[in-house]
Amino acid sequence: GCSLSKKKQRKGVRVMSIKMKAEDLVANFFPKKLLELDHFLKDPLINVLDLKEIHSEINLSVPDPILLTNSHDGLEGNAKKRKQEDIEENCQGTKVFVMPGGMMKSNNKLVELIEKVKPEIRTLIEKCNTVKMWVQLLIPRIEDGNNFGVSIQEETVAELRTVEGEAASYLDQISRYYITRAKLVSKIAKYPHVEDYRRTVTEIDEKEYISLKIIVSELRNQYVTLHDMILKNIEKIKRPRSSNAETLY
Repeated sequence: GCSLSKKKQRKGVRVMSIKMKAEDLVANFFPKKLLELDHFLKDPLINVLDLKEIHSEINLSVPDPILLTNSHDGLEGNAKKRKQEDIEENCQGTKVFVMPGGMMKSNNKLVELIEKVKPEIRTLIEKCNTVKMWVQLLIPRIEDGNNFGVSIQEETVAELRTVEGEAASYLDQISRYYITRAKLVSKIAKYPHVEDYRRTVTEIDEKEYISLKIIVSELRNQYVTLHDMILKNIEKIKRPRSSNAETLY
């Protein structure tokens, strides 16, 4: 009996700790964070007007073109055979053993921006998880009737879960950018004479830059929405069945 009461006490302390953290997040952290992100959206790093400024040089030289000549000497057969082999090799791609200048670098301007955005995504996921746990712990036992407040709690949990999922998808998007760019740069190394591959790298860099700004804007909007939604319904979230004297705390 004694150990059971100790377990209940520990559980009560943990629940109270989550309650205090979550209420502080909604009341103080969320509005502070949305102002920080609003300020971030005015940062020159994320407001480049001419996207050429975020382009990254692809330091892979184009091989010399193969010249076909009409030779009339005795070596004509061998020359033609060699030229044909050269053409075939060029069509199959260049064998890449080592990159000139060592490693083929990422787009440093985008890496710098990504490294600033990623912690913000992670923070939103973690804070949403804490608030979601708090609201879930406030949901009372299932009863007939008087469930309007409970439906508001469930709606809040669903919104928090949606925001968590969207934020996680932003991290997936960043990973996809890196792997797509890596595949394209590998293609350029193999087919250095194909200009479209080079242009495509530039295009996906520009697209990622625009996407990162949209992500920061979305993170800010999600803090605004959650703060507004929870504060408007805070009484029903805390006391879903106001007629009942019993509460979780």
